[in-house]
Amino acid sequence: MEQKRKILPPVYLLLTVVAMTGFHYFLPLGRFIVEPYSYFGFVLIVVGLSTTIPAAVSFKKVGTPVVPFEVSTKLVTTGLYRFTRNPMYLGMVVFLIGIGLLFGSLGSLIPVPLFVWIIRTNFIRGEENFLAEIFGNEYLEYKRRARRWL
Repeated sequence: MEQKRKILPPVYLLLTVVAMTGFHYFLPLGRFIVEPYSYFGFVLIVVGLSTTIPAAVSFKKVGTPVVPFEVSTKLVTTGLYRFTRNPMYLGMVVFLIGIGLLFGSLGSLIPVPLFVWIIRTNFIRGEENFLAEIFGNEYLEYKRRARRWL
């Protein structure tokens, strides 16, 4: 029997950027920040990428899958994972907020909370249960030390 494929978080990220662009141009709802201040969005985009990419690379370094719900072979608790259990997702949200700042329109931010809800509902909650099953007390102790987001 063929396993049902899930839409992966980067696809949701891309869809959210597309939705943000659409909202900006077709439902701007007014500006909350103007140029040149909106260029601070570039800083958040870089911070988001600088959070997400190294977090993903740390999975590769220890040889455990980065794709959600593939069987993890190692619990990553170093680097950014010392501070947050979800630096990849956190980086994606910071990236999206950066895009919203660049646009500067309230409408462009509408999809961001939906992205957070989708990630939390479809990935984080299940991943937490999945990791607790695989790593048991080691994961529960890590969960006590590191926050879900920040």
